[in-house]
Amino acid sequence: MQIPSFPGLQRLRHYQPAWLRGDVLAGSTVAAYLVPQCMAYAELAGLAPITGLWAILPPMLLYVLIGSSPQLSVGPESTTAVMTAAAIGPIAAGDPGTYAALASLLALTVGLVCCIGAVTRLGFLADLLSKPILVGYMAGVAVIMITSQIGKISGVSFKSESLLGQMGELMAQRSEIHLPTLLLASGTLLFLFWVQRRFPTVPGPLLAVLLATTIVAVWHLDHAGVAVIGMIPAGLPSFSLPQGVAPEKLKYLVSTAVGIALVGYSDNVLTARSFAARGGYRIDANQELLALGVVNVGNGLLQGFPVSSSGSRTAIGESLGSRSQLFSLVAFAVVLLVLLFLRPLLALFPKAALGAIVIYAAMRLIDIPEFQRLRRFRKSEFGLALITLFGVLVTDILVGVGLAVAFSVVDLFARLVRPHDAVMGVVPKLAGLHDVSDWEGASSYPGLVLYRYDAPLCFANAEDFRCRALEAVAREKAPVEWFVLNAEAIVEIDITAVDVLQDLHQELTDLGIAFGMARVKQDLYNQLHRAGIVELVGAAWFFPTLPAAVASFLGRRGGLDPQ
Repeated sequence: MQIPSFPGLQRLRHYQPAWLRGDVLAGSTVAAYLVPQCMAYAELAGLAPITGLWAILPPMLLYVLIGSSPQLSVGPESTTAVMTAAAIGPIAAGDPGTYAALASLLALTVGLVCCIGAVTRLGFLADLLSKPILVGYMAGVAVIMITSQIGKISGVSFKSESLLGQMGELMAQRSEIHLPTLLLASGTLLFLFWVQRRFPTVPGPLLAVLLATTIVAVWHLDHAGVAVIGMIPAGLPSFSLPQGVAPEKLKYLVSTAVGIALVGYSDNVLTARSFAARGGYRIDANQELLALGVVNVGNGLLQGFPVSSSGSRTAIGESLGSRSQLFSLVAFAVVLLVLLFLRPLLALFPKAALGAIVIYAAMRLIDIPEFQRLRRFRKSEFGLALITLFGVLVTDILVGVGLAVAFSVVDLFARLVRPHDAVMGVVPKLAGLHDVSDWEGASSYPGLVLYRYDAPLCFANAEDFRCRALEAVAREKAPVEWFVLNAEAIVEIDITAVDVLQDLHQELTDLGIAFGMARVKQDLYNQLHRAGIVELVGAAWFFPTLPAAVASFLGRRGGLDPQ
């Protein structure tokens, strides 16, 4: 399947009028949120605040056309901002011009790495992210989002960036909590939950923005120490290729870009898949890799820096009913208006209210019923969700997800190494052949063992298969004449399994037991033919169905040959 060029455009061509209200409200509110947020992320990346607003413009336009998620908000975010600062700081030599050029070149390089990954179909790596990982990831991100706002809602400055460190500093500095800031944030949060409960269709976050700004203006809370956004600088980016970068720095930037691309893509596809699972739609992982590449290339050409997706902005949009990427176009228009005309209107917007909106959006991402569902279904999957949650919190997002993926693979491998098996027989008053251990009164055919092994045969389980097959023969009360392997779950084998099949055939032959196979798929039959198993066993001993094998056994004449 080839990468679709403009899936977002196709979605907009089938736009439904019923989505308009939610998309407009979501876009307006997300714009009010992202203006101060993106300015802060630019400072976090070591760049001028205006660069953060420039870096949101290309993603909001390009992702609309190329992205596969109707809800994802792509643009500046904290992780790639921190990685940008860590990468460029040591080689910029304190020169702001060089620093800005390196940031743009880094974004361009990240974009090219992602595009190459998309062309080579590396999006399949996202398939390692299972549902428990998504549930735990979103819960972990939600907790991080909440704790990251503690400074804004309390008026306390933190030096630590870790969860435990911030909580420790808050306890040590609790006497420095700014009461007006805390009351304004608490009131905003209570207002949001009240509106959600009493008037679920009303745009609570947008009303909260307007109400909080009005309160600050009327009571002059900015003079009482409540932090506000302040004046927003003006200006639009211009198209230019990054220049003035020494060639010896390019190799370093490429290696750094690969790391940022991995982190950015992991965050992007995890967030997109999590909201897709909540919204009942699907995203294309390879298309997301391409979209991330294109938006970073756009930022590299328009004086921006590396970006990924924002869970907080996506959550805010979802909470207001965003249904398509039209909400990004609305946000784009609002940001342009702010940059050109409306900068003074946001000057009095309190940062405490901004923190309350983020906390409100984050709390909606913690899916307690889904944790309970995982626990009821399988303890190992519940454990994976918890591992992801605490891994994200205790280490960082990428390490936490990596740990969860590793444990997920181990869990899958354990089920492959020791799968379910069955001896099949008849059940009174029930058609067909069934696992005799599942039904009371079920029995196998005397002298015939129909054995099913519920996994592909490979080096990891081949010996387990041989031992359990022989145990199934040994458990039969009547002398066994035929052993027929039901291969319906065996889609392929490796060379180790070929050797084990040969050994099993020889062991059964030594016991005077004939060996056959049933329900062998054509691909598996071809593998067995190339390996010499068909010649060893005999083509007549391969049965198309289980009833055919049973009929041949019951109709045998004197010897052991199939009929």
